[in-house]
Amino acid sequence: MTSIDFYFNAEDRLQVACRLAGKAIKQNQRVLIYAPEPDTASRIDKLLWTWPAIGFVPHCAVHSRLAAETPVLIASGDETPPQCEVMLNLGAECPPHFERFARLLEVISQEPEDKEKGRSRFRFYRERGYPISNHDLAQSHE
Repeated sequence: MTSIDFYFNAEDRLQVACRLAGKAIKQNQRVLIYAPEPDTASRIDKLLWTWPAIGFVPHCAVHSRLAAETPVLIASGDETPPQCEVMLNLGAECPPHFERFARLLEVISQEPEDKEKGRSRFRFYRERGYPISNHDLAQSHE
């Protein structure tokens, strides 16, 4: 069963996503970043090129010819690349295919609308019995 981690109180949701993607690849895990909105996909793509300040997180679009060798993939549909253990959701809704991954990471900002949508996704997962861990980013540096 997919384990779900909620990272809430993010000052910058996309920067937290970059940090989590970088952490996962250091643990030899492949990550699929689900970004259904074109603007979000473009912004996370640009940010991954410059994060951290002295490097970048290797990534590409899920349909790129380099996808098979790239540890972080960006997708907007229901793609599930092989050997991809972690999904990071940047959408407002539950990804339709999250149960195919060992872990799902949800990053919730401090914005009221994002918090409400995050609570809705939390309820959805909890009602279906998924194991959930919470990480308050205002309290830690995870």
